Amino acid sequence: MRLGVLDVGSNTVHLLVVDAHRGGHPTPMHSEKTVLRLAEQLDADGQLTKAGADGLVRAIAAARESAARLGCEDVLAFATSAVREAGNSGKVLRKVTEETGVELQVLTGVDEARLTFLAVRRWFGWSAGKLLVLDIGGGSLEVAMGIDEEPELAESLPLGAGRLTRTRFRHDPPTRSELVSTTAWLDEQVKGLAKEVAGLGEPDRVVATSKTFRSLARLTGAAPSSAGPRARRTLTDTALRQLISFISRMSSADLAELEGVSSSRAHQLVAGALVAQATMRALGLAELEICPWALREGVILRRLDHANGADQTALLTGQGRRDCRPSSH
Repeated sequence: MRLGVLDVGSNTVHLLVVDAHRGGHPTPMHSEKTVLRLAEQLDADGQLTKAGADGLVRAIAAARESAARLGCEDVLAFATSAVREAGNSGKVLRKVTEETGVELQVLTGVDEARLTFLAVRRWFGWSAGKLLVLDIGGGSLEVAMGIDEEPELAESLPLGAGRLTRTRFRHDPPTRSELVSTTAWLDEQVKGLAKEVAGLGEPDRVVATSKTFRSLARLTGAAPSSAGPRARRTLTDTALRQLISFISRMSSADLAELEGVSSSRAHQLVAGALVAQATMRALGLAELEICPWALREGVILRRLDHANGADQTALLTGQGRRDCRPSSH
């Protein structure tokens, strides 16, 4: 079965095409991205601008055409925090459907945490024991923990790298006072999370996913993507602290020149590093292992688990499943 996954995030619209079957390893066949930075196209009232909505329609239409050309039997289209938080999200979603024929499923932060956790669990297997999974996106930080495929804890906090860059930094590179105040503010924001995680006991393995963590690990000496997905990649608290002292003095244009940093995300790298550091410090983590699978792979795996054609909304949002323990935030 050839599947397309269309991920509308805070920075990009990303189409991933894979060949996969139930019980098998999804094989990537094609990937294409359009940089939109939707989260930066919200007006003062929190509405996605007309230019932002039109750009989204064009990007989705192009991705749909690519998926059709490549022979996708199904396209799983979802949106995360940028669309989720837009005050006119309903209107934007109707516009997308009317003009492209694609129905975007808006995931909650908890859905993101659950599906990412599923991907990590499948990657490492049952022998990994109790997993603690961290994921820093453009708009939010997701944390999930548990011993099964459904996590006991699935949490989402509005601490994304792009969000913090927009709301906490007014200079490029950020000033010393901006760095100090943001660090102190983040420590306060993750206190409650630390209590929840501690309540579930010690994890057997701590894993981080997605682009921010991959970039940070690469910049601290982890193997490049050319080494293959099975190469073990880690990020330590010591290396991260040293990295922050280096990158926090660089402009986003200079950061974009570093190996492992994409030009579309360079502007939010420092904020992402601060979120990673605050989270590791609060949870008492000295090292994270980087997983190549994340949210998109979780969506694919969930679809393959229900290959009988069940309703996609129910699959992605978890209707009919056992609920995770509710967050206190």
